[in-house]
Amino acid sequence: MFCYQCEQTASGTGCTKTGVCGKSEDIQSLQDILLFGLKGIAAYAYHARELGSRSEEVDAFMHEALFKTVTNVSFDLSQYLELVLKCGAMNLKVMEILDQAHTHKFGNPTPVNVATGTKSGPGILVTGHDLLDLYELLQQSKNAGVNIYTHSEMLPAHGYPELRKFSHLAGNYGGAWQEQKQEFNSFSGAILATTNCVLIPPAGTYLDRLFTTGITGIPGATHLKDRDFTALIAKAKSLPPLKETPSAEKIMTGFHHTAILGLADKIVNLVKSGKIRHFFLVGGCDGAKPGRNYYTEFTEKVPKDCIILTLACGKYRFNRLEFGQIEGIPRLIDIGQCNNAYSAVQVALALSQAFNCGVNDLPLTLVLSWFEQKAVAILLSLLYLNVKGIYIGPTPPAFISKNIFAVLQEKFDLKLISSPEEDLKRILNR
Repeated sequence: MFCYQCEQTASGTGCTKTGVCGKSEDIQSLQDILLFGLKGIAAYAYHARELGSRSEEVDAFMHEALFKTVTNVSFDLSQYLELVLKCGAMNLKVMEILDQAHTHKFGNPTPVNVATGTKSGPGILVTGHDLLDLYELLQQSKNAGVNIYTHSEMLPAHGYPELRKFSHLAGNYGGAWQEQKQEFNSFSGAILATTNCVLIPPAGTYLDRLFTTGITGIPGATHLKDRDFTALIAKAKSLPPLKETPSAEKIMTGFHHTAILGLADKIVNLVKSGKIRHFFLVGGCDGAKPGRNYYTEFTEKVPKDCIILTLACGKYRFNRLEFGQIEGIPRLIDIGQCNNAYSAVQVALALSQAFNCGVNDLPLTLVLSWFEQKAVAILLSLLYLNVKGIYIGPTPPAFISKNIFAVLQEKFDLKLISSPEEDLKRILNR
């Protein structure tokens, strides 16, 4: 690390010119956390602006926070911790704005079973987060004889009534983002990437049928402007048609907080009668690093009198498993993609009101998987709300120093995962 204040290379614990600027790896760690959080906010704010919604308060905070990460004007740990938690507050606000923009445009999501096979004929696979891109593509292709499939974070689109009404929204193909090289290569149709959860294709594979739009770009792919999908649709029609591969397997999604809260009275009664013992929110970002099978094993070992809530692409570790029901309430409830963490927060707050207790007193435990900036922003929102006892893994983020992680553990009881058996025992016997 180089200190621009004293123009010296910094050591692991502070500046080599001790006392000149005092910048340490802990300050650097907080600045990194803040920058990752800002990237998450920026992603959500972009989608909201595309739908005509924005917040001057959020925009002003981003300027304030960026100034304090690039100019080295402060080296006070407590001030940076306060700024990091404020980032969580702003992320919560921008997720609320985006949720309102989505529901205003596309309606409140409702639970739906999504087909996972393919239909005979031309197809387009849509990956990423931008629901407006999907909507415009569905509008432009509704009489083209092309079926549209969702991939990864686009799965929750099926829950929105204004998207579900298109009969050629045919189902979901594939799973989490890190599997896309294999899945895209086996999909014979055209592919549209709407956000940055996209990998550079291997040479000689699907680059010639990969399209990007908006702020997404891949070298060699065809970039579409102004949401004009004419070339994408034409490409899909020129490619070998998909084969009919019907599947009895379906994935349930669409549990927006408005849908879950419609079941609140029944859920509360099941908890009070002892039929629901505990809630686990298991979700976050997925990845290829060893150790992420923990989340599959964890959900498989969750007792049958417990409910599993999930969101973001971490759910692809287990969302095809059969978990059954508790008196009509599915044991696996898919809230949606990463920005739908706002719905999870609303559910937790509503349950705390129903039980007349704080969120930390609920029979609820969060078990999250780390990867990228949106996961950081969401964690900061949870810490801003003073949610304690969160389990994270599979390893601590490299950008969090040991001292800062110790502070988070002390202040928020943040825990690293161990083994599914040990963690479940610790949670359920507390």
